[in-house]
Amino acid sequence: MASGKSRSSAGGSGGMLKFFLGFVFAFVVLFVGVFVYFKFGTPPVATADKPFPFEKTIVRIPLDARIDREMQQPPFGTSEDVYETGAMAYKLQCSACHGVPGKDAAFAKGMYPIAPQLWKKHGHGDVVGVSDDEAGETYWKIKNGIRLTGMPSFKGVLSEDQMWDVALLLKHANEQLPDPVVGMLKGQ
Repeated sequence: MASGKSRSSAGGSGGMLKFFLGFVFAFVVLFVGVFVYFKFGTPPVATADKPFPFEKTIVRIPLDARIDREMQQPPFGTSEDVYETGAMAYKLQCSACHGVPGKDAAFAKGMYPIAPQLWKKHGHGDVVGVSDDEAGETYWKIKNGIRLTGMPSFKGVLSEDQMWDVALLLKHANEQLPDPVVGMLKGQ
């Protein structure tokens, strides 16, 4: 009986060893397969290529979580001066990709992902661009940029106040802005 018991426990550890080796083998095969695909296949790297399955979701979840953790409230309110300063900074730094009122940026469609046109009404209600986002979220995106999207960080390019001015301007893009502000955006 003692020898039967030792055979049973030896067989159990042998089964675990086989399971572990099978797991390692499957992992190695998967890793080699992915490497071969990236090295010799045609993964989506051009802007016109179809994205990987779940690519947007995989990027969006950690982005939203990080913004939620780090989002700040504006240090000041809106005024015509804030809108004018925001419009000047936007026109110089943002309009080439994100357009201006009444005119989309032509090459934005050639980007991946496509740069959102921030003066265009979209899908639901009276939302224009990112006017449905908190100003703090837009500020975070301006300040930090977003990897793998073409959205650069403007930290060091714009001052803190200028980044807030642009964020507050875009928060109110769905409202009637003062004529001088609209003129600045359109280059008039």
